[in-house]
Amino acid sequence: MPRNGGLVMTVSGARALARRVRVVNPPMIATMVVAGLFLTAALVGLAIDPRELTGQPIWAKPARFAFSFGLFGVTLIWLLSLVRGHDRAVRVMSWTAVVCVALEGAGGTWAAAEGTTSHFNLTTTVTSTRIFVMLTASLVLLGMGLAAVALLLRERVEPPALAWALRLGMVVITVSMVAVYLMVQATPAQEAAADPRPDSPYLGGMPYIGAHTVGPPDGGPGMPITNFSTVGGDWRVPHFFGVHSLQLLALLGLLLTLGPRMLGERHRTALVWIAAAACLALTGILTWQAHRGQPFTSPDTATVTALTALGAATVAFTAAVFLHARVTRRRPTPQHPG
Repeated sequence: MPRNGGLVMTVSGARALARRVRVVNPPMIATMVVAGLFLTAALVGLAIDPRELTGQPIWAKPARFAFSFGLFGVTLIWLLSLVRGHDRAVRVMSWTAVVCVALEGAGGTWAAAEGTTSHFNLTTTVTSTRIFVMLTASLVLLGMGLAAVALLLRERVEPPALAWALRLGMVVITVSMVAVYLMVQATPAQEAAADPRPDSPYLGGMPYIGAHTVGPPDGGPGMPITNFSTVGGDWRVPHFFGVHSLQLLALLGLLLTLGPRMLGERHRTALVWIAAAACLALTGILTWQAHRGQPFTSPDTATVTALTALGAATVAFTAAVFLHARVTRRRPTPQHPG
């Protein structure tokens, strides 16, 4: 009977959790529709438009951005849905997220249709304004995520493992924005080619400021789909892993909540902290690798050593948590006389 009863309780708890996480609201639907429309437009462009830009199909970047920002927008709105007692603020922030996703999608689609780059492009007033709007939308999305985490830290969110996964995921995302800051700095080649005239029509005398690649110029050989450089460092690598750590940690939090049954609440939360620390360290290692102009696909001995040490530490701490859970579970309950 206890075994069956425990199973019933587990199934019931899983269903209750499913009801809590299955949040579908108008802003979330709007985000999925907006991102889906821009992704569809980009996929159609990939199918019918043979043009290339910076060494890749011109519609590849809008497709990646539509998917990535759509996924982040939906995750952010779901995160906001867990906030209690701030209904008006949550509603405004959720719809603002929809607008930000739309601005990002529109900027990338517009640039591809024109046959020009959407980022680092200061050649005209239009391109400068477009990149400013897109960067602002990205920062607003990040700011709302941090605000949601600050609100969630002030209240008890169940289950704790999922709550900490969301909070720590936003911390990793924030750290990954360092790569974005480095991305938008002028490269040595851009500074060397700058127009020194005071009446230059470009900001700082440079029509383009910033780059994805460290070392060789953008547009060289890259990985399939992501286009991460295979001949130099690439700031997009740490940014990609950092941003999508939120989804990975949220999924881990959900899976840990549903099982295994031997883990207590503290063990599940500890595993989330270990995973978040690993994501944060991996983002740091990848940023260090890119800074040295090293391709993600060709790590040197120092990078491999750092990654190996990170993997070993993560496995060791994870094993320690499971061992502690097993020992605690087997420890007999003290019997009190009478």
